Amino acid sequence: MARPRQALLTRERIVEAAAALIDAEGIDACSMRRLATELGVQGPSLYNHFATKAEIVDAVAEAVVAQVDISVFRGNDWREGLRLWAKSYHAVLAAHPNVVPVLATGPGRRPAGLAMAEAVYGALIEAGWSRARATHIGALMRYLITGSALGSFALGFEADPELYDRFPHLHRAHELAAHRAAVDEGAFELGLDLLINSLSDRYDQGVRR
Repeated sequence: MARPRQALLTRERIVEAAAALIDAEGIDACSMRRLATELGVQGPSLYNHFATKAEIVDAVAEAVVAQVDISVFRGNDWREGLRLWAKSYHAVLAAHPNVVPVLATGPGRRPAGLAMAEAVYGALIEAGWSRARATHIGALMRYLITGSALGSFALGFEADPELYDRFPHLHRAHELAAHRAAVDEGAFELGLDLLINSLSDRYDQGVRR
């Protein structure tokens, strides 16, 4: 009887398996040996496609960024474009939190990351912001979006009421974890509103440099 044919090993299959592993267990779990096991292949076969684990992680980061909707800058005012893009980026990072530390360092040489930076920067320049201010705004947006995805504010407080006996203003801090979505998402939405509204006021006043 003929042996069943093994699925062809491709870069796409490797990246897909690595992304699933990183999502489930984190970057440290994504070793070449573990990845080969997940794919049902011998370890050396991975090196025909990627020289190092770092290259695979970078490819996963690229695939994640490619999910962000940058088409929102076409046909929208810069304010609405920023808002819609930020929400899309935030949602993508929320779905892949273990990749955030890689993305927080910047686009590097990743094409999707550079395309996203080009879309944001280009929209701001075309709206009339100076190159310096457009750079600052892009940086601010990245700090807000990736920073909010690096960890949960709500989960940073222990669910132990007695811990806060000496901190009267924190007497309900132990309840925050139970309201994680409302706290963390509410904070992101507030920060986004404040940032864009403040920029909009400066823009309308002609302060664009």
